[in-house]
Amino acid sequence: MRATEVRSLLQLDKPHLRRSDRVLAGAADIDDFRRAAWRQWPRGVRDYVDGGADGEISLRRNRDAYERHELVPAVLRDVSTIDTSHTLLGDRVALPMALAPTGYSRMMHPEGERAVARAAARAGVPYTVATMSTVALEDIPRGGDLWFQLYMWRDRALVEDLLQRAAARGCRTLMLTVDTAVTGHRLRDTRNGFTLPPRLTPRSLLGMARRPSWCAAMLRSDPITFANVPAEMASASESVMEFAARQFDSSVTWSDVDWLRDRWNGPIAIKGIVHPDDAARAVQHGAEAVVLSNHGGRQLDQTIAPLDALPAIRERVGSSLELLVDSGIRRGSDLVIALALGADAGLLGRPYLYGLGAAGQSGVERVLDLFAAEVRKAMALLGVTTVGELKAAGPTLLRSVPPVTTRPVATP
Repeated sequence: MRATEVRSLLQLDKPHLRRSDRVLAGAADIDDFRRAAWRQWPRGVRDYVDGGADGEISLRRNRDAYERHELVPAVLRDVSTIDTSHTLLGDRVALPMALAPTGYSRMMHPEGERAVARAAARAGVPYTVATMSTVALEDIPRGGDLWFQLYMWRDRALVEDLLQRAAARGCRTLMLTVDTAVTGHRLRDTRNGFTLPPRLTPRSLLGMARRPSWCAAMLRSDPITFANVPAEMASASESVMEFAARQFDSSVTWSDVDWLRDRWNGPIAIKGIVHPDDAARAVQHGAEAVVLSNHGGRQLDQTIAPLDALPAIRERVGSSLELLVDSGIRRGSDLVIALALGADAGLLGRPYLYGLGAAGQSGVERVLDLFAAEVRKAMALLGVTTVGELKAAGPTLLRSVPPVTTRPVATP
């Protein structure tokens, strides 16, 4: 080969001066974003995002549930045009997916919920603002399909105020979380001495010092707090964080769903259901959707994986409820599996936090782009061209395989 031919083949990548640009250029899947985020975060933040309750058995089984399904492609179909759009709770979305509520997002990146809301609007998928958001409802950027996640607090006047603020902000759907009557036993947080906001101890200071760029970003930004809780609500002897913790109500029942139904004009989705009887009761109490969830394995350990609960719940409620599923979705093919089993959409949590921690808004955008591309590719290779066609053909496209031995969650 002549030197001129070698030169014509030689292509040098343009150097990326910004760390976030290097991350975006090198990230090919969610695991790449996870590793990049881990390099940014102190140990306490890493374990807060990735950890589960007790022995983390639910955490591992959530992933195993997806890996116990094999896809059975149908070939020689015209798949030159793939349409991933879908109607979700009365509105058209670009992908059958919504972003789950995650608290304390500014702990992962200073832009927090603002960055996530902009990325979701760009991708054409709903974003669920959390009660425990670190950006106030009124400060969430406009332009996208916003939902609001609610914890029922003891002070119902405060709940009514949150409902009114969410409606005024344009939140279309109310998502009531019901699987947190008490907080799960999250051993990683206990062992790390992790608190919100992070408590400055010699151990935590040492961990933060090992991540100077994260520390610098946090020091330059406003203090992390529960932005949806007015500071004046707390007494002089307690912080906003302590006030919010005291407000969690373990006496919530189905009558409180009726109370909400009387005060919320839009769709209501109940998050944290895995039992068919509870899904049936959700219909009776006026919910339009349920989110099959075990809180990402962070509440009661050894709870059934939401994906495994899906077929029985779909059989029980038929078409009377829209079913969303979360906990364990890590790639587009996982979302395709959930749709084939009867889900109407998936809810994405940890993956977009990895994107946020790795590269801010651009990282979340890239994660959502990856999911969209993976869903299109999986649908094309399965021989289906629309979400409706995928759901209708679902039983013919899947095969269950024997469970694998539960394994530990990989650490970068």
